[in-house]
Amino acid sequence: MPTDLALHIQETRLVDTHEHLRKEAEYVEQGPDLLQSLFQNYVAADLVVAGASQAAVDALVDGSNPDLRARFAGVQQAWAAVRHTGYGEAVRLIAQLLYDLDDLTPDTLEQAQATHDHLRQPGERLRLLREVAHLDHVQIDDFVRPCLPDASGPDFFFYDISWVAFCNGTPDLEPLAQETGVAVKDLATLKEAMHRAFEMNASVAIAVKSQHAYNRTLQWRERTDAEAEQALSRYLRDPQASDEADRLCLGDWCWARGVELCMDYDLPFKLHTGYYAGHSRMPVERIAAGHLAPLLARYPQARFVLMHIAYPYSDELVALAKHYPNVYADLCWAWSIDPYSASHFVRRFLHAAPANKLFAFGGDTSWPTAAVAYAHQARRRLTHTLQAEVDEGWLREDEAMALATRVMRENQYACFRVAEKQQTLRRAQPALGERA
Repeated sequence: MPTDLALHIQETRLVDTHEHLRKEAEYVEQGPDLLQSLFQNYVAADLVVAGASQAAVDALVDGSNPDLRARFAGVQQAWAAVRHTGYGEAVRLIAQLLYDLDDLTPDTLEQAQATHDHLRQPGERLRLLREVAHLDHVQIDDFVRPCLPDASGPDFFFYDISWVAFCNGTPDLEPLAQETGVAVKDLATLKEAMHRAFEMNASVAIAVKSQHAYNRTLQWRERTDAEAEQALSRYLRDPQASDEADRLCLGDWCWARGVELCMDYDLPFKLHTGYYAGHSRMPVERIAAGHLAPLLARYPQARFVLMHIAYPYSDELVALAKHYPNVYADLCWAWSIDPYSASHFVRRFLHAAPANKLFAFGGDTSWPTAAVAYAHQARRRLTHTLQAEVDEGWLREDEAMALATRVMRENQYACFRVAEKQQTLRRAQPALGERA
């Protein structure tokens, strides 16, 4: 029989701080077929690491081929090896929760096709997330700066302002000019365009986001305007010829300006830390959260949300959140990367750092079916984690329930000013138009 703690975690609406969800129209009109719904997520990397060829995985998620049996056959042996990883667990949850499948075989896949077709109808994206996943709202990084309200759920779907091109030191000048009306000719106009981007989007944006750890180190250095001007001048002459030193210089300068704008507009700055998506490429010297210490100290009034528990350098993140008042730790994606490490992280965090600094969930997925499964996985694992604290006598059950509410919802509402943003979005939709 479920404990009161388990029921409480199941019934509490969960804030989803990080997704890459496709838009409503794309989901309905060009969205996933059945195998894409199941496997077009992080499990693809596990399949390759388990021995499936990249060609077989590509074929698995090739929706132009209607032969489900043939596509699945190419990875069936690898699937047997990864079904119990965090990623594999999420796939099995998609199958169970949405398609009523206890096992994935060629025969059961074909039986689920009709159910899948029903899930691709207008409005199902929102229903799956709000009613089936029981989410409070979703925060989305769709890799762009514009953050117009989402017509399919204006006060449910929130968007981040993407700052990754700036932090990479390779600002996307043409789209920036189209968005802001400012043509970048020098450092002054680059700064003007940045300010304009915030003026246009910050009132409805939920945060600023960068995942530049995929392309450069998380180490940050203070850069002078003169240094950045020289780096930008060379980039403007020939973006392709920009070397790493110039990119790091300009990236650090742009990163700092973005943090300052976040302070001006009261937005948190989300940063990818730790593990890479995909396989066969992860320069570990780039990704440790400890690299961020100089930036955290330089801007004590900014709010930094460090994502993915900096796995596998999670101890560093606990130490940063314990030491710096401006650091928040986000478990987005972590429950599926390594469920046991995520559980241990929560227990270490709760006994080392303030409890108001922890966010329990973000799916980091593209399709709503995957987000449903990842949310269910997070609830199960959080229940197991907090129940262990109760069973071992470190928490009373009522304390564990209060902590669950805090990390699932209350902390996020405070950090991201969610209630205020919801009101702003409701007012802003007619003025700003609708996000397709």
